[in-house]
Amino acid sequence: MTRGSTLSAHPLSRSTGRLAIPAQTRTSPASLPELPELLDGFNALPADEATHRLLGCLRNLRWARRIADHRPYPTVEALFAASDEAAYDLTAADLAEALAGETLPPLPDDAYEAAHMALGAAHAAYEARFGHAFVIYLGDIPAREALDRTLEAIRSRLTNDPDDERIIAWEELRRLARQRLLTLLADTGPRPDGRHPRHGA
Repeated sequence: MTRGSTLSAHPLSRSTGRLAIPAQTRTSPASLPELPELLDGFNALPADEATHRLLGCLRNLRWARRIADHRPYPTVEALFAASDEAAYDLTAADLAEALAGETLPPLPDDAYEAAHMALGAAHAAYEARFGHAFVIYLGDIPAREALDRTLEAIRSRLTNDPDDERIIAWEELRRLARQRLLTLLADTGPRPDGRHPRHGA
């Protein structure tokens, strides 16, 4: 069986009609223990279950199926590279599907009502301009700074050209996908007692 793709992300290009994905991430698989065992669990999932779980990460069926079909992956970086490569190949319709599945990051429980109103107004303006939900990767941002960073990013990106914003949104989806894939690996890996979760459970 062919191993998963280890191709790197493509450089930025506007000539292909598809969105290029700059190669950058600060998500580190080293923070997860027993990575080979985590990959074993994911690689062993039945195809339908793998696709279903990947759809929760990627929000696009073609993206999810491609990652599921190219298992097994020898390393987490190979999985990430395959996800990036599949993301590059998605069409504008695929992007619309993925964005339709996204929502704003949740506000902290102690956020003031004014914060909710400010975020809601900014997001409404963004959706009116670009026709899709605002997406942002906040994995490297402390929780106490998430609201300010989100508002700042929405207001800044409102000035973008729609084509430029589409590329930025795609890059944010790519980075979110990597974070969610790590969570998926943890969910399908061995439990503290050494046993793997039951597939389909």
